[in-house]
Amino acid sequence: MIVSTEPVRLVIFDCDGVLVDSEPLAARVQVALGAELGWPMTEAEVVERFVGRSAASVREQIAARLGDETAREWDERFAVLHAEAVDAGLRPVEGLPEALDRISLATCVASSGSHEKMRHTLGRTGLYERFAGRIHSATEVPRGKPAPDVFLYAARRMGVEPAACVVVEDSVPGVRAARAAGMRSLGYAGGLTPAAALAGPGTVVFTDMGELPALLEGMA
Repeated sequence: MIVSTEPVRLVIFDCDGVLVDSEPLAARVQVALGAELGWPMTEAEVVERFVGRSAASVREQIAARLGDETAREWDERFAVLHAEAVDAGLRPVEGLPEALDRISLATCVASSGSHEKMRHTLGRTGLYERFAGRIHSATEVPRGKPAPDVFLYAARRMGVEPAACVVVEDSVPGVRAARAAGMRSLGYAGGLTPAAALAGPGTVVFTDMGELPALLEGMA
């Protein structure tokens, strides 16, 4: 992989686990549903299999193991339980709002989540208006992460070449998608995914959102 040295002009944020601290909520719901519906998993297994992937990809995995009917039930119940958990106490990732205040580069969001889900999570945490009109979903492209489609789509919509983009991600599929798109990435390891899993070509791993503005400044 050739790592670009072009100055960064656009910061592409993932949503879950980067902007909003929703991954622990989602993992707990997935563990509970798996125990009830016939696929017991630990939180670490949920992270490995599901975190960073689109709802369609998660459904495909569940259907392959438990059948289409159970996958539909799982998906429907997850949507309800996740929404309840979000309303009960979702917060921005620690330090994220303050970091955004210090970033002068253009920004957007490109997530595996649907627009409906992001309106809910970003709205619940007061972040939606910061990105309104610059939010992109894997539901708008043929393939979800680790394919590069949603990041390339976001860059195209924002009018910036991939080599001038940096992605802020917290998942293995996310950093792989950034690499496949020819973009640099900043891997946030302050959540559920271990730092070692995010490390790789073109990726700088960090654990504190307070570090983000300085990291970006060094790439601009």
